[in-house]
Amino acid sequence: LLFAQQEQETDLGVSSCLERPLAAGRRKNLEFEPLSTTALILEDRPANLPAKSTEETQRHKLEYEEMVAGAKRRELKEAQKKKRQMKERHRQEDSISNAMVIWNTEILPHWDSMKGTRRVRELWWQGLPPSVRGRVWSLAIGNELNITPELYEIFLSRAKEKWRSYSETSSVNDNGGASLADRESSLDLIKLDISRTFPSLFIFQKGGPYHDLLHSVLGAYTCYRPDIGYVQGMSFIAAVLILNLEEAEAFITFANLLNKPCQMAFFRVDHELMLKYFSAFEIFFEENLPRLFSHFQTNNLTPDLYLIDWIFTLYSKSLPLDVACRVWDVFCRDGEESLFRTGLGILRLFEDVLLQMDFIHIAQFLTRLPEDLQSHTLFNAMANTHMISRNRRWAQVSSGLVTED
Repeated sequence: LLFAQQEQETDLGVSSCLERPLAAGRRKNLEFEPLSTTALILEDRPANLPAKSTEETQRHKLEYEEMVAGAKRRELKEAQKKKRQMKERHRQEDSISNAMVIWNTEILPHWDSMKGTRRVRELWWQGLPPSVRGRVWSLAIGNELNITPELYEIFLSRAKEKWRSYSETSSVNDNGGASLADRESSLDLIKLDISRTFPSLFIFQKGGPYHDLLHSVLGAYTCYRPDIGYVQGMSFIAAVLILNLEEAEAFITFANLLNKPCQMAFFRVDHELMLKYFSAFEIFFEENLPRLFSHFQTNNLTPDLYLIDWIFTLYSKSLPLDVACRVWDVFCRDGEESLFRTGLGILRLFEDVLLQMDFIHIAQFLTRLPEDLQSHTLFNAMANTHMISRNRRWAQVSSGLVTED
């Protein structure tokens, strides 16, 4: 019979305390040695039961040896996996630490002259250290609108006044039949969207540490750009910036980011421009992934069904947050081209899976990408995606379509 017996520590009291340093030294060399918490013991039957035959004893012995060998193999495999994971984690930590020193001492102090160099661009592609990410984003996006912290405070004050006025009149106008534009720019929609922004983090919802801050940035923007107002998806962009920048700087970067041509086209819902961006995307889609492009065509799956959500939120809703931040890194380096390159990278990464799906399942899959998606696999797929069509880069292709009559 096989019995499981829990291993017991044999050294107790003072002796165990005295031997702890020595034991620690031994464990250091056996850190990933598979150490089972149970010992399998092969025993004969109790004396009051019939004895095993020679054949049965031999069979049980072989089964026991196979069981022990299998357990050891599984434990060794798990130990090796943990060792690889820890080694990779240490490598990443060392890489981030080294990169942080380079960014802080060599690149940021000389930003204008260094930002376009090959060395910096390669380091940028590998991912920005979290400690410098916000500053690099802010510098790369720029402040063409010349917004100051004081201007932010002015628009924030106006937003707070609107909130007070809205609170006083909302009960009267609840059934007043407001227009769609009014509803979209209302603080009511902002509140609703904030509650759905990174819900798993529990930091932007009411009572969370960043709820009021996100509410302030979005409210101030609706006063700064009443012609655009609030559009669903903005909360994700503002939230990512808030996680990496101080409040006023987050607002300044947010406003300048939304003022970029691609973002302006989408957030103003300029259908004509959006269609031309989709057409440019399809040109590169067909050249990079002809089989998948044909499959999408066969299933009548057009880019707007998945690109709109990706572009509106800059992938921060669709991808794991750490992966989305890597995408933002490259977006700040390469501009709008990288957003569509990321989309093609996602399609390339999951091409084999998508080729087996129909319209409904493709749409569902691209709306909810796998939560275990790793940045290095996505960026490998992006690296293999070529953004040149007939000797024309993305900017030339897209601008050619945009300027067509």
